[in-house]
Formats: sequence, C-alpha cells, structure tokens
Amino acid sequence: METMKLHSHIGADGILQIQTPTDLKDTPVEVVVVIQPLPNTDVATSSEVEPQYNAWGKPTTKKSISNAIARMQELRQQVALDKTSLRSMIEEGRRF
Repeated sequence: METMKLHSHIGADGILQIQTPTDLKDTPVEVVVVIQPLPNTDVATSSEVEPQYNAWGKPTTKKSISNAIARMQELRQQVALDKTSLRSMIEEGRRF
C-alpha cells in the first residue's frame, strides 16, 4: 500500500483532476480521496513570519543566532591546540 499526499486545485468548473505516476501497471487498485479545503492562500501569505524554534524549544532570532556563533568561536579558541602540540601528538601516535 502506498500513501500519497498531494496539493491540487479545483477549477471553476468544479472538476478535480489528479494525475500521479505509480509503480503499478495493469492492475486493479482501490483509491481513497479525501478533499479538504485549504485556507485562503491570499490571506496566508501575509508579511508576518512564523517564529522558528531551536532544539530546546526557544525561539530563534538574529540576536540568538549571532550569540550562538560568537559562543562557538569562543569555544573553538579555548580548545584550540597550538601547532607544537599537534606535532608532538602526531609523533606520539607514530610510536605505536
């Protein structure tokens, strides 16, 4: 069984036309159609932007994203290793 969700448009003539490719050929099938009107798209396209939330459920804003980037850069500097440390680690690894 295959379930598909499609968005379509019913014309002024009141006829819904559905055309969709399937892997099935030359076989009887049962088709279930549920017609549910969508909200008026003219109203739904307002200039108001829906808020987005991070993994902890807090709203994301330009300021919160900038703060997160700044904090990641701080952490990178705190845990960064200098070149001499890296060389000594590589040499230590080659001993084994």
